[in-house]
Amino acid sequence: MKKLSIGYDSFERIQKLNGYYVDKTGFIKEFLESPSQVTLFTRPRRFGKTLLLTTLKTFFSIGSDPSLFNDLSISREIALCNEYQGKYPVVFITLKNVCGKTFNDAVDCFANCVANIFDEFSFLLNSDRVSSHQKFVLNSVLSGSVSRGMLIDALNMLVRALAFYYGRNVIVLIDEYDAPLNEAYYNGYIEEMTDFIRSFLGNVLKTNEYLEFAVLTGCFCISKESIFSGLNNFKCDTVSDFAFAKYFGFVDGEVAEVLEHYGLMEYFGRVKEWYDGYRFGNEEIYCPWDVLNYVSSLLVNPKVEPQLFWINTSSNKIVRELIDYAGTSAKADLEKLIDGESVRHELCLEMVYSSLKDPNLLWSALYLSGYLTLDRCSSGVFRGEVAYRVPNKEVREILVRMVEEWYREKVVPLNCSMAMEYLFGKNSFDLQKLLNHVLVTTISFHDYKEDYYHALLAGLFVGDGQCIVESNKENGLGRSDIVVKNLRSNTAVIIEVKRVRSVQDLESSCILALDQIEKEQYAAPLLADGFEVLKYGISFYKKRCCVKLSGSII
Repeated sequence: MKKLSIGYDSFERIQKLNGYYVDKTGFIKEFLESPSQVTLFTRPRRFGKTLLLTTLKTFFSIGSDPSLFNDLSISREIALCNEYQGKYPVVFITLKNVCGKTFNDAVDCFANCVANIFDEFSFLLNSDRVSSHQKFVLNSVLSGSVSRGMLIDALNMLVRALAFYYGRNVIVLIDEYDAPLNEAYYNGYIEEMTDFIRSFLGNVLKTNEYLEFAVLTGCFCISKESIFSGLNNFKCDTVSDFAFAKYFGFVDGEVAEVLEHYGLMEYFGRVKEWYDGYRFGNEEIYCPWDVLNYVSSLLVNPKVEPQLFWINTSSNKIVRELIDYAGTSAKADLEKLIDGESVRHELCLEMVYSSLKDPNLLWSALYLSGYLTLDRCSSGVFRGEVAYRVPNKEVREILVRMVEEWYREKVVPLNCSMAMEYLFGKNSFDLQKLLNHVLVTTISFHDYKEDYYHALLAGLFVGDGQCIVESNKENGLGRSDIVVKNLRSNTAVIIEVKRVRSVQDLESSCILALDQIEKEQYAAPLLADGFEVLKYGISFYKKRCCVKLSGSII
């Protein structure tokens, strides 16, 4: 049984560790058959972009071990392997860790990244095929004394030096090209970083006679005018394109093979329900990160439920900011998506940072980031209005959490002080009106779990720092839903929350909630501590609620 190589994105390391590798080497043949000197592949995070680039690096690099490809599909292409395998100098650079609070910090980080790449080729310093100027730049980068202008041209210079040394054109692979731009946008130096990245990429990719081809990856396609201006032989392959759709993520047959290999075929339906559903081109795609992590969990505990593996794998800053800009105008469509419906909006495949405040970009950003996919009726549509939907159960849960968090941060605090006033002022009538208003203006969805309402109330009653909010704490003979203690007035509020199946049951459910408070003696510990205690029963039905106050007990 092969090892599960979770988190490994090096093809060479996976193969040497005897790790499980889903064969994507057919990409090499198809890529070579549709040449473009510079190709950008944009996909959501954790869909195998880096692994695909390291596969290319291992296949084409001079001196690499050809046996690593034994029994893989590309090994059957004898003529192609004889012509291309192990025949090229390859430069692989990842920009995913280029970051900084200031532009200067980010450039220093970039310089360290380039120095690490140059260290791999330090043997060039001892070659008489490399010019003295090229050696000077190599030394400058490696010593950390490189100027900004020299740094911008460093990769171009390295390509030239390698071409002179090997007598062959060079392949350039750039992973996460847009990561420095995303970081720059949130730290206020996007214009400087855009100019820097444009110059850096332009020097090595534009009219370079020593470049065989270049492949770049990222999450977003930044507009050609912003970054890739002047590149004549440039192609961008996005989640909407058909040609290489099956090489990013897993398809049905590949997931079945993984599960069969580990004796877990009985879980196929569950895996499909939770981690399938993306549409790349005309292919239905699973997120490979999720599939492999769930397989790993099942091997430890066959009864484990599916988890939200994708949620913490990267930053959601762009999506969160776009939801912020869209505000409550996006609420109705977000609710539809969470409820399993599709919504129609314009599709924009290119991002421009200066336009990110346009609320209409929310849907395209959610799509390109992997939170939405295209409905089947929109497959093959590249421009104009398309139908979006949530791909699977995992993403639905992630989207619910993210959107709820945003609404609680932006909408709930506006009503907090009034909620506290009504709550401790024994004003159940106005508290009910306020809660109904909050329910209408915040995000919600049709399964309306009781813990959703519970969390909503807890968020409202945080007070001004003088109150303590306790949830599901042992009191009396059981656990009370919510207790709010006002330390200034020495008053405590007990709230029992109910969710009902019809609007007609709201009032009777409130009475049952109050009865439960009495039966379970939730107030006893609070009374013993000298608090005045108020008891509320609050029941919910979708976007309606009912509030009942039993009165105060001293």
